[in-house]
Amino acid sequence: MKTLVNLFHPRLEQSRINRRWADAWRTAPDVTLNLVHAQYPDGRIDVAREQALLLSHERIVFQHPLYWYSVPPLMKAWLDDVLQAGWAYGRGVTTLHGKQWWSVISAGGTAEDYQAGGFNEYSLSELLKPLQRTAGMLGMHYLPPHVEGGVHQLGEEALAGLGERLLQRHRAVQPRPAA
Repeated sequence: MKTLVNLFHPRLEQSRINRRWADAWRTAPDVTLNLVHAQYPDGRIDVAREQALLLSHERIVFQHPLYWYSVPPLMKAWLDDVLQAGWAYGRGVTTLHGKQWWSVISAGGTAEDYQAGGFNEYSLSELLKPLQRTAGMLGMHYLPPHVEGGVHQLGEEALAGLGERLLQRHRAVQPRPAA
């Protein structure tokens, strides 16, 4: 399966998690790693290039840190610019139907922080509903997200296996059957 990894991280070289994941993706067959911040340092997105990448892959990975319960600003701009009405969605539009959407997210908070009664009050599932709905509107299969939480507390031993764990999950994750 051809996989496109759209990696959104404004300071990738400083990231302990996303950098390791990027290194792992580079070793995987049939994976295109799109470092969006490096590609567009001025924030001006080449829409035609990004749409062509989407068309040529079956699984689309959106890798990013959780920013204020959402996505980094460039990812929001990318979603707004690239997923245009009449191309990505709309009456009779099927451009992305059947493709897979997989969110790969790093979060500072722990799993306990992201639950009812936890520090952040809401589960990650609740916070990610806008992404899930976007995938649905595009006719894409939304795969269960891969989330690494508590990233600031991880020691070197825990960090060492992150890339391989992500690739194992990539090979194993499958879309849920349509209801």
